[in-house]
Amino acid sequence: MTSLVIAEHNNAGIKPATLNTVTAAAQCGGDVHVLVAGFNAAAAAQAASQIAGVSKVIHVDGAHFEHGLAENMAAQVVGMASAYSHILFPATASGKNMAPRVAATLDVGQISDITKVDSPDTFERPIYAGNAIATVQSLDAVKVITVRTTGFDPAAATGGSAAVEVVAGVADSGKSTFIGSEIAKSDRPELTAAKIIVSGGRALGSAEKFDEVMTPLADKLGAALGASRAAVDAGYAPNDWQVGQTGKIVAPQLYIAAGISGAIQHLAGMKDSKVIVAINKDAEAPIFSVADYGLEADLFVAVPELTAAL
Repeated sequence: MTSLVIAEHNNAGIKPATLNTVTAAAQCGGDVHVLVAGFNAAAAAQAASQIAGVSKVIHVDGAHFEHGLAENMAAQVVGMASAYSHILFPATASGKNMAPRVAATLDVGQISDITKVDSPDTFERPIYAGNAIATVQSLDAVKVITVRTTGFDPAAATGGSAAVEVVAGVADSGKSTFIGSEIAKSDRPELTAAKIIVSGGRALGSAEKFDEVMTPLADKLGAALGASRAAVDAGYAPNDWQVGQTGKIVAPQLYIAAGISGAIQHLAGMKDSKVIVAINKDAEAPIFSVADYGLEADLFVAVPELTAAL
């Protein structure tokens, strides 16, 4: 029984989501192999070989793998699938783009967003916005899985000494072409990788107030900025700041929620945070039910005072 983890990388190094997925793969039993498919990605393959618990890295190099296009990546994974009992992807935008294609081609069911491995064929995953946990058993010969990274501790990035095997990749499918990307530049940590997140809600009232109140606190803490769906929909914050079921799932060491009532879809995205601090003037706000520390106060007073005290 051997598991294959599809690495997320930038051709120079491995992205953190891969480390959590390796932990999930190790819990499935047997050896753990990692696929690094990219272009001039030898450095990423070498980094993958250092991950604790990985027994082999399969390095596939080709210009058509440079940007991780789902059509080419899925074809590569399908070509290797017969050698594996489990194929695991991080439940990120990239992983969610590839995994269904692989599962459909192999004619097996996909097991999505797992948060726990009970046994090699039985897994737990949240449903109903995290209000219930489903236990799913799969009898498929190959189990195609996406891993909710907040449910698993990351494997150590160093300490391993896996062999790197270079193999020929599948041909370009010709179904898609990378045209370009527009990436927002920021000195802040990436939201899903941040150790501290400061989030604001609709109560802030405007984009100007959001920036005026929340940004100084985030600067003091070296934190990433997040927002509720209501704040994003109102135009107070950009889409890529949205935390929740329809945004990003996060589990930082510290999560500060200011002016966020705590709708189910928001709680589903942040309730695994290690310490949750809620600031809201509504004592009945649902956010207080998951908060470790709650402050019933006007955020326009409390947040600047907190910032000044730091």
